[in-house]
Amino acid sequence: MKKDEVPQDGDNLHEGTFKQIMYAVDNSGSYVQVQSAGWEPENIALSQAWDEVNEKVAAAKVLVQSGEISPVAYYMEKCLMDLALLANYVGKFQWQVKRHMKPAVFRRLSDTMLQRYADAFKISKEDLLHIK
Repeated sequence: MKKDEVPQDGDNLHEGTFKQIMYAVDNSGSYVQVQSAGWEPENIALSQAWDEVNEKVAAAKVLVQSGEISPVAYYMEKCLMDLALLANYVGKFQWQVKRHMKPAVFRRLSDTMLQRYADAFKISKEDLLHIK
C-alpha cells in the first residue's frame, strides 16, 4: 500500500484519541510508518466483538442477580479472562475456581480468598461482594 492510500476512516472506536501505526511505501519505495485514524472493516469487526463481550457481561450480571452464579463468573467475563488465566492469578486450580462460581460455595470463601479475587479483578472486596 502506498503512503497516500493508508485508510483514514474517522469513525473508529477510539474516538480520535488513538492513531494506529501502519506501514506503507513512500515515493522512493521505502517502507515508512504512517498514522491511520482507522479502517472501516476493522472498526466494524471491533464493534461487533465489543457488542458480544458486552452481551456476555450483561447476561452474567443477570445470572448473578438471580442467584445462579457467583460474582466471580461475572467479573471474569467483565475483565475478559478465561478460567485458566483467573486460576493462575488467584493461585488455584481451574476446578476450584469453577467451584467458586457456585453461589453457595462463594458465600463460604475466606476473606483472604475473596481478597485474591478482588486483587485479580482490580476491584475492592466490597465491589466483589456487591455488584453495582
